[in-house]
Amino acid sequence: MAYQLSPGVAWTEIDLTTIVPPVSTTTGAFVGNFDWGPTGEVFPVANELELVRYFQRPSANTFKSFFTAANFLNYSQSLQLVRATGNTAVNATSGNSGLLIKNKNDYETQYIDLSAANTYGMFAARYAGKIGDTLKVSVWASANANAYAQWAYAEEFNGVPSTSAYTADRNGANDEMHIVVVDSNGKFGLAGTILEKFAFVSKASDAKLDDGSSNYWVNVLNDRSDYVYALNPAQNVITQVSDTSTWGNQAQGTNFAESSPGYTMTLKGGVDHAPTDADIIQGYDLFSNPDITDVSLVMCGDHSQTVAEYVVDNIAGQRKDCVAFVSPLMEDVVNNSGYELQSLTAYRNDFNSSSYAVMDSAWKKQFDKYNNVYRWVPLNGDIAGLCARTDYERDAWWSPAGFNRGSIKNVVTLSWNPAKADRDDLYKVGINPVVNFPGEGVILYGDKTMLNKPSAFDRINVRRLFIVLEKAITKAAKYSLFEFNDEFTRAQFVALVEPYLRDVKGRRGIYDFKVVCDETNNTPEVIDRNEFVGDIYIKPARSINFIQLNFVAVRTGVAFSEVVGKF
Repeated sequence: MAYQLSPGVAWTEIDLTTIVPPVSTTTGAFVGNFDWGPTGEVFPVANELELVRYFQRPSANTFKSFFTAANFLNYSQSLQLVRATGNTAVNATSGNSGLLIKNKNDYETQYIDLSAANTYGMFAARYAGKIGDTLKVSVWASANANAYAQWAYAEEFNGVPSTSAYTADRNGANDEMHIVVVDSNGKFGLAGTILEKFAFVSKASDAKLDDGSSNYWVNVLNDRSDYVYALNPAQNVITQVSDTSTWGNQAQGTNFAESSPGYTMTLKGGVDHAPTDADIIQGYDLFSNPDITDVSLVMCGDHSQTVAEYVVDNIAGQRKDCVAFVSPLMEDVVNNSGYELQSLTAYRNDFNSSSYAVMDSAWKKQFDKYNNVYRWVPLNGDIAGLCARTDYERDAWWSPAGFNRGSIKNVVTLSWNPAKADRDDLYKVGINPVVNFPGEGVILYGDKTMLNKPSAFDRINVRRLFIVLEKAITKAAKYSLFEFNDEFTRAQFVALVEPYLRDVKGRRGIYDFKVVCDETNNTPEVIDRNEFVGDIYIKPARSINFIQLNFVAVRTGVAFSEVVGKF
C-alpha cells in the first residue's frame, strides 16, 4: 500500500493480461552480387519491383544472385538483402576520379563535406559499379529566361528558377536551381530517359519548404535521389560551374551566384569488383546478431561451399532462430549427367550435421525476362520461399513439401530429375529431392534437415516449430526478469505459456505439452543463484513421409469382421 498519513483508500494495478507475442517467420536473408545498390548494410526489399529499383536488373555477372532474391520474393514480401562487392569497386563521379561510397551512412560520415582538394566533382553515383557511368546530371542555376529556353530540359519544369519565397523573405536572391538526372546509355531503362528531376531546389543551406523540410539542393538529392549524391564541393573546385562562391551560404542577405548556360556532367570512373568469399562472409556477418536483425530464412544462393558452410555453422547454427537453405554446386547437377547422385552426396557429406540447415537436389532453368535468355539458377531461394508461403497459408510447423504446399514456380526444366531409387539415396543423407512430376509440376519432395542422427529435429516442420516456440516464449519470459522468484511469478509464467501452447495444439502444431515451473525446479539453490527455471515439454506433430495402403480382396460371403486386423 502506498504511504499514507491519514485514513483513505489507495489503488494499484496488477497486469495479468500479458500474452506470448507473435513472431516473424517469413523474413528472408541473403547476401549477393549485384551491379547496383548499397553495400555493407542490410536493406529491406518487399517485391521484385523494389529489387530492380534498388539493385538493378540482372546481368551476366549477377543473375544468379538476382534470381535467388527474386524467386524468394515470389513467395514472400519480406527480404533483408546485403550487396557484397570487392574492395576495389568505386562509384562514378563527375570529376576526374572515382571513390567508394558504400551506403548513405558512409556518405554522411565521410563525403558530405569534401575539402577543397577533392577532384571528385559535383556529383557521385549513388552506388559503386560501372553502371554509374551511364548517368548524366544537368544543372540550371540562372534566372536568365532567354538562355533558359535553350536548355535541353527546360520543358520538364514549370518555369525559370529565380528566388524562392524563403530566400526573398530574408533579403536574398537567385537561390533556385533545377537538376535533372538522365540515363544516357539505357542501363537503367531506355537511353535518354529522365530518371529524376528536382525543381526549384535552393543554393541556400538553410532553405526550407512550407512543411519545414529542407530545400537545400544537397540535402534534397541526398535524401530523395535513387541515383546520385551531391558531393557539396568547396568554392572553386567545380570547373563545370563558373561560380559557386556563395552556394551553401545561408539565405539571409545573400545574392547567390548564377551560372549560365545549363551544365551537363557525365559521371565516369565507376568500377565493378566481384566479391570474394571473404566479402560474402562479411556480408552474412551482418545477420549474426538476432538482437539487431530479425530473420528466419537464410539463403546461400550460388555461393561456394566455404560460404555455405559458414552460413550453416556460424549464422543459422549460432543464432538458432533461423534456417539456412543450401543448394548443390552448379557443376554437381548441371551438365553432370550420370554423376549427380555421387557428386551431391560427396558435397553433402562435407557439411557438419545441423538441424538448422536444409539442402535441395537441383538447379532450375528459368526465363530471364530482363535479358530474353534462359538461365540456370539455384533453388534455395524457392525452397526458403516455400517455407514463407507455408507460413502465410498455414503455420511454420507445417511441412513446406509435397503436392499441397511444395509446388515450385517458374521452372522450365530441372537440371536433374531424380528417379525413385535416387530419391531413396538422397533422403538417406538428408538431401531433399526436387522432382518434376508430369502433369503435376515441380515439387519439393522431402522435408529433412541436415541433421545426421535420427531425431524429431531431422524434419523441417519440427525444427521451425521449436524456433517459433522458443522465440515467442523467450520474448514473453523477459518480462519476468528482475521480478521475485516466488509462487506468484511462477504461476504467472505458467498462466502465460499454457494458453499459448494450447493455441498451437489447436492449430495442430503439437500433440501435447506440459509446463513445469514450481518449487520442484526452482529450488532454494536456484533462487539463491538469482535464476528462474521453466521446463516446457513438447510432443511435436510429425509430418507424414510414408504412406502404406493395404488392399485386401475378400471372398463373397465372408464378413469383414472376420478379416479386419488379421493381416
